[in-house]
Amino acid sequence: MELNVYLSGEIHTDWREQIIQGCQEHDLNITFCSANTNHDESDSAGDALGNEDKSFWRDHKSAKVNALRTNTLIERCDIAIIRFGDKYKQWNAAFDAGYCAALSKPYITLHSEDIIHPLKEVDAAAHAWATTVEQVVETLKYISNN
Repeated sequence: MELNVYLSGEIHTDWREQIIQGCQEHDLNITFCSANTNHDESDSAGDALGNEDKSFWRDHKSAKVNALRTNTLIERCDIAIIRFGDKYKQWNAAFDAGYCAALSKPYITLHSEDIIHPLKEVDAAAHAWATTVEQVVETLKYISNN
């Protein structure tokens, strides 16, 4: 089975690369896609539409351009992996989870036990919750086997 997996969330660790590598090691037929993980590029995504004097409007335009990308990728994926890290609040990841839930798109959350409570609603709508990359890879391995 071929899967298209969207990787959402925290951008400060190499969890995406670890999942991709783990799936390659098991020769899984998975295509991965992701939001833009380059913070500066993401922040300037709307700059091509004109300069803004106020940061609110620059952020507003960039958020909309980024949404064009993320919404399209989420709509096209078979499953999403949504990572919540411990260091920063990932509002975008929570939004992606909500979008997946609204589309009835299955997703797996990936986060540590110490943030279970603030993510209880996000986890309640998820099809699985993982605490390690290895758990995600094993789940994708199970899903992709015929």
